[in-house]
Amino acid sequence: MPETLSKELIELKETCNTFAQDTLLNLPEDPDSRETARNESKRLGLFMMTQPKQFGGTEATQLELTVARETLCSHNAPHVDSVFGPSPGVLGGVGEPLKSTHLSPLLNGEKRSSFGFTEPDDAPKPTSGKIEGETLVVNGQKSYVTGGADADFINALVHIEDLGPSMVVVDTDLDGVNIDKKFSSLDGSHHAAFSFKNVNIPSSNIIGEPGKGLPRAMRQIGDTRLLFAAQACGYMIWVINFLTEHLKSEDRSGEPRGNKDVVRWHYANARIKAYAARSMLYRTARIADSGENAVNESMATKAFATETVGEIIDTGIQLVGGAALVDTHPLVRLYKKVRAWRLAEGASDIIRLNIGRGILELDKGRI
Repeated sequence: MPETLSKELIELKETCNTFAQDTLLNLPEDPDSRETARNESKRLGLFMMTQPKQFGGTEATQLELTVARETLCSHNAPHVDSVFGPSPGVLGGVGEPLKSTHLSPLLNGEKRSSFGFTEPDDAPKPTSGKIEGETLVVNGQKSYVTGGADADFINALVHIEDLGPSMVVVDTDLDGVNIDKKFSSLDGSHHAAFSFKNVNIPSSNIIGEPGKGLPRAMRQIGDTRLLFAAQACGYMIWVINFLTEHLKSEDRSGEPRGNKDVVRWHYANARIKAYAARSMLYRTARIADSGENAVNESMATKAFATETVGEIIDTGIQLVGGAALVDTHPLVRLYKKVRAWRLAEGASDIIRLNIGRGILELDKGRI
């Protein structure tokens, strides 16, 4: 549970609280301020939490990352996405040459990566590859490649002929790699759609064992699901604290806004949901750190937390009233940020289907 933390985790929580209050909340929301946030994060030892020890990182546990991410987001501060350094993702544990050509430059900030998992709805078939000598020839499409327009390479899921789904590093400057479209989503994040036409890639760019790419991809997706859940729980805390102050303040009649029973009901319901979401989050982080299979628990936590934060923000807007509909209001801006999370790394409906399959077909998961 959130309150049963070790001394070290409590100290981490206090460090994140101080960092958010003294640094992040005092920075303007412009690109130039990201460097300030990043430098202070490095000084405090937060930046390296997501990076392997062999590259100078601390390789934090899921519980440590949960505490840090939730605490930072509980302040609704800008530049939270600049606090932690790039993680290895699917490149974790790769050998040469990928370790030198892609992993090391990624962790050092010299190269940018993106993740290509989803094909567009109208794609005739999954992205495919055929090994010809020392070369892998790739054809296909990838949509919703987050940050793809600025990426130096894409870690793409490719179905290799006779071998199966594999993770492959596709450099974006190769002949035949084309950006078909650039677009931004409701939360302001930027994406790109790619097509691959007879792209010649060194077969050494296959990550790990050919045909075993799907489990590797799902591990990254699982980690990202817990990231979304932790951030969602942090934002729930901020919204509820915001509402608490609002409901204690007086309306035009001089009465506290929270004196009405219907208002208290909705406020209490938001607190109940946040309590349940945070309980799920910390239990799942501990399961993941134990080494047990936590795929179903991560899916359940991500679906519940990302749906719940949207519901709580919506409740906040309803209780604050018309003033909370203005574009610049923090509740509106926060709603735009979190709405996409119900689709990212697996839409909630698909996650529910997979959880059902996990229990009924694979006997995986718990209550």
